[in-house]
Amino acid sequence: MKKILLFSLLLFMGINNCYASVDTASQYILMDMTTGRVIKGKNYNTPMLIASITKIMTCLLAVESGKLDEVVVVDDVILESYGSGIYIEVGEEIKLRDLLYGLMLRSGNDAALMIAKYVGGDVESFVSMMNGKAKEVGMTNTIFANPSGLDNSDSGNYSTAYDMALLTRYAMKYDEYREIVKTKSYTVKTNKKTYVWKNKNKLLSEDYITGGKTGYTEKARRTLVTTGSSDNMNFIVVTIKDSDDWNTHKDLYNYAFEEYTSYKVLNKRNFEVVGDTYYNGEFYIKNDVHLTFKKTEVGNLVGKIQLEKLEEYKNDEKVGQYLIYLDKELLYKEDIYIKKVGKKTKGIFDYLKGII
Repeated sequence: MKKILLFSLLLFMGINNCYASVDTASQYILMDMTTGRVIKGKNYNTPMLIASITKIMTCLLAVESGKLDEVVVVDDVILESYGSGIYIEVGEEIKLRDLLYGLMLRSGNDAALMIAKYVGGDVESFVSMMNGKAKEVGMTNTIFANPSGLDNSDSGNYSTAYDMALLTRYAMKYDEYREIVKTKSYTVKTNKKTYVWKNKNKLLSEDYITGGKTGYTEKARRTLVTTGSSDNMNFIVVTIKDSDDWNTHKDLYNYAFEEYTSYKVLNKRNFEVVGDTYYNGEFYIKNDVHLTFKKTEVGNLVGKIQLEKLEEYKNDEKVGQYLIYLDKELLYKEDIYIKKVGKKTKGIFDYLKGII
């Protein structure tokens, strides 16, 4: 009996050592990117200084501005910059898109100021945009004071691991954002010089890492956001004030990929709605839906169809949603569309039958 007990104890200890050594993180979160479900975490709703992961918001607003291919003429706002930079010069001409690569790969504080002024009109207005977007995304424990993440005795940017995961999930919906943050090296030529920027996110060497942003100040210490995907599973990891953040992130991804599985819960090719007598048409969804669960959770999934009764509707119009619950928690919504069934065209045999 003692031998069996000892073996079980060692096995248990081995599992703990194998997964998620997160003791170095003041706070962290592992989030399912597809549903926003929190898989694992610690103190993830406590506001703390976040350093340069702030730049995720700065990049997002620039992407949403629709000005990525416009040429920015660098002005003297960059002279207020200090700390990490890409060393652009006053009078230099560079596309906004290229500035974003300098912002996210090299964490350029000069790029952050120039982006803020160009997109917002001035830095103060841009910061107001940052806080407005934070509310829109649902970041209830976040306050931005600047576009770079620098902090001093008077101010700094405060957020939480949960809020930064929400922001990252939102930003990853944009193709332009995803392309920037997954880039390992970027070269750009301006009217003054040629830059070659290497991404500071060294976790991009891992096959499953799809993006992220590093951060550091003396007050905030190390902060890190990454995204990772494997076998139709997509996760976000955020750590704040973590001296061993690279390993924390790798351990959390190892845990997620080992313990969770992707299941196809909706198939667009054989989707149907049974029992509806209101609509004259064929229902369909546009996407196959893969969701991530532990094997023990699959039996607790519940699907509900919610249709709107539209008096008038067009062909291919959205008419409802398919709601997927885990127990009582709503995890995912997939839009349902209608394809109208037109009147059948009569052929020659139909006319002959009518005559007979």
